Amino acid sequence: MKSALVIGAGPAGLMAAEELAKAGLAVTVAEAKPSPARKFLMAGKSGLNLTKDEPFEAFVAAYEQPALRPMLEAFGPEDVKRWAEALEQEVFTGSSGRVFPKAMKASPLLRAWLARLAALGVEIKTRHRWLGGQSFDTPTDQVTLAADVTVLAMGGASWARLGSDGAWAKRMPDLVAPFQPANMGFAMAWSDHMTPLFGAPVKQVALRAGGIKHRGEFVVSRRGLEGSGIYALSKVMREGAPLWLDLMPDVTLQEIESRLAKAGKQSLPNLLKRLKLDPVKRALFFEFGKDRDTSVAQTLKNLPIAHAGPRPMDEAISTAGGLCFEALSEGLMLKSQPNVFAAGEMLDWEAPTGGYLITACLATGKWAGQHAAQAA
Repeated sequence: MKSALVIGAGPAGLMAAEELAKAGLAVTVAEAKPSPARKFLMAGKSGLNLTKDEPFEAFVAAYEQPALRPMLEAFGPEDVKRWAEALEQEVFTGSSGRVFPKAMKASPLLRAWLARLAALGVEIKTRHRWLGGQSFDTPTDQVTLAADVTVLAMGGASWARLGSDGAWAKRMPDLVAPFQPANMGFAMAWSDHMTPLFGAPVKQVALRAGGIKHRGEFVVSRRGLEGSGIYALSKVMREGAPLWLDLMPDVTLQEIESRLAKAGKQSLPNLLKRLKLDPVKRALFFEFGKDRDTSVAQTLKNLPIAHAGPRPMDEAISTAGGLCFEALSEGLMLKSQPNVFAAGEMLDWEAPTGGYLITACLATGKWAGQHAAQAA
């Protein structure tokens, strides 16, 4: 009986393991942490956004990585929904097109998935940290897990405490594009007057950076700017594009000017209150806009937000960078290491928030598992 080794028990690794087991191989999954899929479970605490219900071409384009297309064609958003439902997890689509399990958490789905894998004979060995090749460090000694084929699925370089520390990249530096934070917050050097507002959400704003406009919200925190509105622009901001806010996106410049004119001569704080700006928006105006040469109305519509760059990579939801597709075959086998395949966040692709991350992890895991089974 042919054997397979999967290194990493996140979504990509577990999906590869399932495909290998279905193909009749004896499968062992080696996981560094004491339990599998810890980052997947953490994602479930915010609802577990599995995928995005939108036209396929738009879905693929969101990754800006053409190499992913065949994998997403083979296992895309509709397949993810069917996969979850086959694990007895009913899903629903929110108003934004984001797809969630009705349970709004990961644990029921993971339990059902692990049970299915166990029924297929998949063995999961925890506390096995990869040392290279098929060697591992365990709490008691170093061991070798020999196998005919191997699938690497050790994640990216964020959330190290959950298992994705990127340490594997040091063992193959010539094959790896440098890691960068993705879907992350941005650091701020706040003035003291912002302190009482830490934790406050900034709602009903339009954000603009690098030619991208996004209606959304974010949070002012002690660490900086965080939340979905910021994550949507994080890639272009990371690359140097300045951030601008429209604090009143549903009101035209002319209407704001008219309202201010009717208010007459009043102090600036009172004028902003008359415009019904909430405290956090007023605070942002004074933090970034009070000394500008533009009018109050113009500043409200185009408020520049000066930040101090991305927050540390380990705080990011995900990472860009990883194994370059040029180093891989179409089946995701490392060209320099026959019968060794790779999947998931180890690969050099970047996903926006909205369900893209989990879908591509599942799709690449399935793809690598199928091709590894064929190579065994």
